[in-house]
Amino acid sequence: RARALLQQLPPQDCDERYCPDLAEEERRQLRAFSAQRRREALGQGLACPVPGPCHGCPCKKCGRRLNKGDPGISASRLGDQFWHPSCFSCHLCHQPLVDLIYFQQDGRIYCGRHHAELFRPRCASCDQLIFMEECIEAEGRRWHLEHFCCLECDVPLRGQRYVMRSGRPCCRGCFETLFAEPCQACGDPIGADSEEATHQGLHWHARAACFCCSLCRKPLRGQPLTSRRGRLFCSETCSLGRDASSTASDSSDSAFASAPSPDS
Repeated sequence: RARALLQQLPPQDCDERYCPDLAEEERRQLRAFSAQRRREALGQGLACPVPGPCHGCPCKKCGRRLNKGDPGISASRLGDQFWHPSCFSCHLCHQPLVDLIYFQQDGRIYCGRHHAELFRPRCASCDQLIFMEECIEAEGRRWHLEHFCCLECDVPLRGQRYVMRSGRPCCRGCFETLFAEPCQACGDPIGADSEEATHQGLHWHARAACFCCSLCRKPLRGQPLTSRRGRLFCSETCSLGRDASSTASDSSDSAFASAPSPDS
Protein backbone atom coordinates (compact mmCIF):
# COMPACT_ATOMS: atom_id res chain seq x y z
CA ARG A 1 0.00 0.00 0.00
CA ALA A 2 2.81 2.43 0.88
CA ARG A 3 4.58 1.75 -2.39
CA ALA A 4 1.37 2.20 -4.35
CA LEU A 5 0.67 5.50 -2.59
CA LEU A 6 4.14 6.81 -3.44
CA GLN A 7 3.59 5.82 -7.06
CA GLN A 8 0.07 7.26 -7.36
CA LEU A 9 0.54 10.32 -5.15
CA PRO A 10 4.17 11.47 -5.58
CA PRO A 11 4.92 13.82 -2.66
CA GLN A 12 7.09 15.99 -4.90
CA ASP A 13 4.00 16.88 -6.95
CA CYS A 14 2.44 18.82 -4.10
CA ASP A 15 5.08 19.65 -1.49
CA GLU A 16 8.09 21.81 -2.25
CA ARG A 17 9.99 20.28 0.67
CA TYR A 18 10.57 17.24 -1.57
CA CYS A 19 12.04 19.46 -4.31
CA PRO A 20 15.02 21.17 -2.65
CA ASP A 21 16.70 22.20 -5.91
CA LEU A 22 13.82 24.27 -7.30
CA ALA A 23 14.37 27.94 -7.98
CA GLU A 24 12.02 30.37 -6.23
CA GLU A 25 9.86 30.90 -9.32
CA GLU A 26 9.49 27.13 -9.76
CA ARG A 27 8.48 26.82 -6.10
CA ARG A 28 5.84 29.46 -6.60
CA GLN A 29 4.46 27.66 -9.62
CA LEU A 30 4.44 24.32 -7.77
CA ARG A 31 2.48 25.82 -4.87
CA ALA A 32 -0.07 27.36 -7.23
CA PHE A 33 -0.36 24.17 -9.26
CA SER A 34 -0.87 22.01 -6.18
CA ALA A 35 -3.48 24.35 -4.67
CA GLN A 36 -5.47 24.46 -7.91
CA ARG A 37 -5.50 20.66 -8.18
CA ARG A 38 -6.72 20.26 -4.61
CA ARG A 39 -9.40 22.87 -5.15
CA GLU A 40 -10.68 21.66 -8.52
CA ALA A 41 -9.89 17.98 -8.92
CA LEU A 42 -9.04 16.13 -5.70
CA GLY A 43 -11.59 13.83 -4.11
CA GLN A 44 -12.01 10.58 -2.22
CA GLY A 45 -14.44 7.91 -3.31
CA LEU A 46 -17.08 6.61 -0.91
CA ALA A 47 -17.68 2.88 -0.63
CA CYS A 48 -21.35 2.14 0.04
CA PRO A 49 -24.21 -0.10 -1.10
CA VAL A 50 -25.92 1.17 -4.24
CA PRO A 51 -29.02 3.08 -3.05
CA GLY A 52 -32.51 2.38 -4.30
CA PRO A 53 -32.79 5.41 -6.59
CA CYS A 54 -29.68 4.19 -8.48
CA HIS A 55 -30.96 0.61 -8.91
CA GLY A 56 -30.09 -0.60 -12.42
CA CYS A 57 -27.67 2.22 -13.21
CA PRO A 58 -24.58 1.27 -15.25
CA CYS A 59 -21.06 1.24 -13.80
CA LYS A 60 -19.32 4.39 -15.01
CA LYS A 61 -16.35 2.36 -16.30
CA CYS A 62 -17.52 -1.04 -17.54
CA GLY A 63 -21.19 -0.24 -18.15
CA ARG A 64 -22.47 -3.34 -16.36
CA ARG A 65 -25.65 -2.96 -14.33
CA LEU A 66 -25.48 -2.11 -10.63
CA ASN A 67 -28.40 -3.25 -8.55
CA LYS A 68 -29.73 -1.93 -5.26
CA GLY A 69 -27.52 -3.10 -2.39
CA ASP A 70 -24.55 -4.03 -4.58
CA PRO A 71 -21.18 -2.74 -3.33
CA GLY A 72 -20.33 0.42 -5.19
CA ILE A 73 -18.06 3.46 -5.18
CA SER A 74 -19.37 6.99 -5.59
CA ALA A 75 -17.36 10.14 -6.32
CA SER A 76 -18.91 13.38 -5.13
CA ARG A 77 -17.20 15.49 -7.81
CA LEU A 78 -18.81 13.43 -10.56
CA GLY A 79 -22.45 13.50 -9.52
CA ASP A 80 -24.64 10.43 -9.11
CA GLN A 81 -22.22 8.06 -10.79
CA PHE A 82 -21.27 4.66 -9.38
CA TRP A 83 -18.43 2.25 -10.06
CA HIS A 84 -17.83 -1.37 -9.18
CA PRO A 85 -15.04 -1.40 -6.57
CA SER A 86 -12.69 -3.12 -9.05
CA CYS A 87 -13.54 -0.52 -11.72
CA PHE A 88 -12.61 2.49 -9.60
CA SER A 89 -9.17 2.87 -11.15
CA CYS A 90 -6.96 5.37 -12.96
CA HIS A 91 -8.03 6.05 -16.53
CA LEU A 92 -4.41 5.82 -17.77
CA CYS A 93 -2.58 3.22 -15.68
CA HIS A 94 -5.73 1.25 -14.70
CA GLN A 95 -4.40 0.66 -11.19
CA PRO A 96 -7.01 0.54 -8.39
CA LEU A 97 -6.92 3.84 -6.55
CA VAL A 98 -5.36 3.41 -3.13
CA ASP A 99 -7.69 4.63 -0.35
CA LEU A 100 -10.09 5.66 -3.18
CA ILE A 101 -8.17 8.95 -3.62
CA TYR A 102 -8.78 10.30 -7.10
CA PHE A 103 -8.39 13.37 -9.29
CA GLN A 104 -11.07 14.10 -11.85
CA GLN A 105 -10.68 15.68 -15.26
CA ASP A 106 -13.37 15.89 -17.95
CA GLY A 107 -15.49 13.25 -16.24
CA ARG A 108 -12.67 10.74 -15.85
CA ILE A 109 -10.78 9.71 -12.72
CA TYR A 110 -7.00 9.54 -12.46
CA CYS A 111 -4.36 8.77 -9.89
CA GLY A 112 -2.44 11.85 -8.77
CA ARG A 113 0.62 11.01 -10.87
CA HIS A 114 -1.17 10.78 -14.19
CA HIS A 115 -3.51 13.66 -13.49
CA ALA A 116 -0.51 15.94 -12.90
CA GLU A 117 1.07 14.74 -16.14
CA LEU A 118 -1.96 15.94 -18.09
CA PHE A 119 -0.71 19.47 -17.40
CA ARG A 120 3.03 19.25 -16.71
CA PRO A 121 5.82 17.07 -18.12
CA ARG A 122 7.73 14.90 -15.66
CA CYS A 123 11.51 14.67 -15.61
CA ALA A 124 12.67 11.15 -16.48
CA SER A 125 15.66 11.56 -14.15
CA CYS A 126 14.38 13.07 -10.89
CA ASP A 127 10.66 12.19 -11.29
CA GLN A 128 9.65 15.78 -10.50
CA LEU A 129 7.28 17.89 -12.55
CA ILE A 130 8.97 20.40 -14.83
CA PHE A 131 7.99 24.03 -14.31
CA MET A 132 10.81 25.58 -16.33
CA GLU A 133 10.04 27.09 -19.72
CA GLU A 134 12.70 24.91 -21.35
CA CYS A 135 13.27 21.20 -21.10
CA ILE A 136 14.84 18.46 -23.21
CA GLU A 137 12.69 15.92 -25.03
CA ALA A 138 14.04 12.62 -26.36
CA GLU A 139 12.45 9.25 -27.04
CA GLY A 140 9.06 10.59 -25.96
CA ARG A 141 10.33 11.53 -22.49
CA ARG A 142 11.46 14.81 -20.98
CA TRP A 143 14.23 16.01 -18.70
CA HIS A 144 15.22 19.12 -16.81
CA LEU A 145 18.05 20.75 -18.73
CA GLU A 146 20.57 19.98 -16.00
CA HIS A 147 19.40 16.37 -15.61
CA PHE A 148 19.97 15.24 -19.19
CA CYS A 149 23.31 13.60 -18.47
CA CYS A 150 25.16 10.41 -19.37
CA LEU A 151 23.92 7.51 -17.25
CA GLU A 152 27.52 6.42 -16.59
CA CYS A 153 29.75 9.49 -16.28
CA ASP A 154 27.13 12.22 -15.65
CA VAL A 155 28.58 14.49 -18.32
CA PRO A 156 25.87 16.97 -19.50
CA LEU A 157 24.51 15.98 -22.91
CA ARG A 158 22.62 19.10 -23.92
CA GLY A 159 23.64 19.80 -27.50
CA GLN A 160 25.81 16.66 -27.58
CA ARG A 161 25.40 13.41 -29.45
CA TYR A 162 24.23 10.47 -27.36
CA VAL A 163 22.82 6.95 -27.51
CA MET A 164 19.78 5.77 -25.54
CA ARG A 165 20.56 2.82 -23.28
CA SER A 166 17.72 1.21 -21.28
CA GLY A 167 15.68 4.39 -21.69
CA ARG A 168 18.47 6.67 -20.46
CA PRO A 169 21.02 8.69 -22.45
CA CYS A 170 24.62 7.58 -22.69
CA CYS A 171 27.49 9.63 -24.14
CA ARG A 172 29.27 8.17 -27.15
CA GLY A 173 32.48 7.55 -25.23
CA CYS A 174 30.81 5.51 -22.48
CA PHE A 175 28.67 3.64 -24.97
CA GLU A 176 31.62 2.56 -27.09
CA THR A 177 33.70 1.65 -24.03
CA LEU A 178 31.05 -0.20 -22.03
CA PHE A 179 28.21 -1.31 -24.29
CA ALA A 180 29.30 -1.50 -27.94
CA GLU A 181 29.29 -5.04 -29.34
CA PRO A 182 32.59 -6.35 -30.77
CA CYS A 183 32.66 -7.14 -34.47
CA GLN A 184 33.02 -10.90 -35.12
CA ALA A 185 35.37 -10.17 -38.02
CA CYS A 186 37.80 -7.48 -36.89
CA GLY A 187 37.19 -7.51 -33.12
CA ASP A 188 36.77 -3.74 -32.87
CA PRO A 189 33.74 -2.27 -31.06
CA ILE A 190 30.81 -1.36 -33.31
CA GLY A 191 30.50 2.32 -32.47
CA ALA A 192 27.40 4.47 -32.29
CA ASP A 193 28.06 5.89 -35.75
CA SER A 194 28.75 2.55 -37.41
CA GLU A 195 26.24 0.48 -39.32
CA GLU A 196 25.79 -2.95 -37.79
CA ALA A 197 24.80 -6.32 -39.22
CA THR A 198 23.44 -9.05 -36.94
CA HIS A 199 22.81 -12.75 -37.44
CA GLN A 200 21.87 -15.35 -34.83
CA GLY A 201 22.84 -13.00 -31.98
CA LEU A 202 26.29 -12.18 -33.39
CA HIS A 203 27.39 -8.76 -34.63
CA TRP A 204 29.52 -7.40 -37.47
CA HIS A 205 30.37 -4.05 -38.95
CA ALA A 206 28.09 -3.84 -41.98
CA ARG A 207 30.98 -2.78 -44.20
CA ALA A 208 32.10 -5.18 -46.93
CA ALA A 209 35.47 -5.91 -45.30
CA CYS A 210 33.82 -7.36 -42.18
CA PHE A 211 30.41 -8.65 -43.19
CA CYS A 212 31.47 -10.98 -45.99
CA CYS A 213 31.85 -14.62 -46.93
CA SER A 214 34.56 -16.31 -44.87
CA LEU A 215 35.89 -18.09 -47.96
CA CYS A 216 35.52 -15.93 -51.07
CA ARG A 217 35.11 -12.55 -49.24
CA LYS A 218 31.94 -11.68 -51.15
CA PRO A 219 30.01 -8.89 -49.33
CA LEU A 220 26.88 -10.30 -47.67
CA ARG A 221 24.86 -7.21 -46.83
CA GLY A 222 21.33 -7.78 -48.13
CA GLN A 223 22.33 -11.16 -49.60
CA PRO A 224 21.36 -14.75 -48.72
CA LEU A 225 23.91 -16.38 -46.46
CA THR A 226 24.78 -19.61 -44.73
CA SER A 227 26.40 -19.83 -41.31
CA ARG A 228 28.53 -22.57 -39.84
CA ARG A 229 30.07 -22.43 -36.35
CA GLY A 230 29.76 -18.65 -36.21
CA ARG A 231 31.31 -18.09 -39.65
CA LEU A 232 29.37 -16.70 -42.60
CA PHE A 233 29.34 -17.97 -46.17
CA CYS A 234 27.64 -16.75 -49.31
CA SER A 235 26.60 -20.22 -50.41
CA GLU A 236 26.53 -23.87 -49.49
CA THR A 237 29.44 -24.40 -51.86
CA CYS A 238 31.65 -21.97 -49.96
CA SER A 239 30.63 -23.41 -46.63
CA LEU A 240 31.59 -26.93 -47.77
CA GLY A 241 34.84 -25.66 -49.20
CA ARG A 242 35.65 -24.16 -45.79
CA ASP A 243 34.82 -27.33 -43.87
CA ALA A 244 34.66 -30.38 -46.15
CA SER A 245 34.11 -32.78 -43.26
CA SER A 246 30.58 -31.47 -42.74
CA THR A 247 27.69 -32.30 -45.00
CA ALA A 248 25.18 -29.64 -44.01
CA SER A 249 25.27 -26.07 -42.81
CA ASP A 250 23.90 -24.92 -39.51
CA SER A 251 21.47 -22.47 -41.05
CA SER A 252 20.62 -20.51 -44.15
CA ASP A 253 19.09 -17.09 -43.83
CA SER A 254 19.39 -13.43 -44.67
CA ALA A 255 21.08 -11.14 -42.18
CA PHE A 256 19.64 -7.91 -40.89
CA ALA A 257 21.78 -4.80 -41.31
CA SER A 258 20.83 -1.84 -39.14
CA ALA A 259 21.63 1.80 -39.67
CA PRO A 260 23.19 3.90 -36.89
CA SER A 261 20.76 4.72 -34.13
CA PRO A 262 18.96 8.00 -34.80
CA ASP A 263 19.46 8.80 -31.12
CA SER A 264 23.23 9.02 -31.55
